[in-house]
Amino acid sequence: MRINLTSVLVDDQAKALRFYTEVLGFVKRTEVPLGEHRWLTVVSPDAPDGVELLLEPDVHPAARPFKRALVADGIPYTSFAVDDVHAEAERLRALGVRFIQEPTEMGPVTTAILDDTCGNLIQITHYT
Repeated sequence: MRINLTSVLVDDQAKALRFYTEVLGFVKRTEVPLGEHRWLTVVSPDAPDGVELLLEPDVHPAARPFKRALVADGIPYTSFAVDDVHAEAERLRALGVRFIQEPTEMGPVTTAILDDTCGNLIQITHYT
C-alpha cells in the first residue's frame, strides 16, 4: 500500500493553483472541470509521477470551521519536506509569504509554518 493522493482544502482553486505552483513550486498535474469546481492536482517537480496534492474546494459545511479551528490553534493542515527549511523560508519570504513560525530547530528536525493564503497553515520540514 502507498499514498498516491492527498488533499488540502482551499477557499479558491484559482488562487490556490497560483500559490502552490508560482510560489511553492509545485507543477499542475491534473485539471478536470466538475461543474463549478475542478479536480485539480499538483505534484512535486522532482516526482512528477509521485503523490498528487488535490486542491480541494472547502465547500463541505464542516470544512471551513475545521480549517478556522486549526489556524486559530496554530496547527498546520499538512507538511511538506524541503532540503533546507532556512533557505526555503528565505526564498518564500522574498516572494511575500507570511510565516507564523520562523524556522525552528527541534532536535533532529527543523520546521517552519506558513500561511498558504487559502485558509491553511502549512509546515515545511527537514531532518538533519
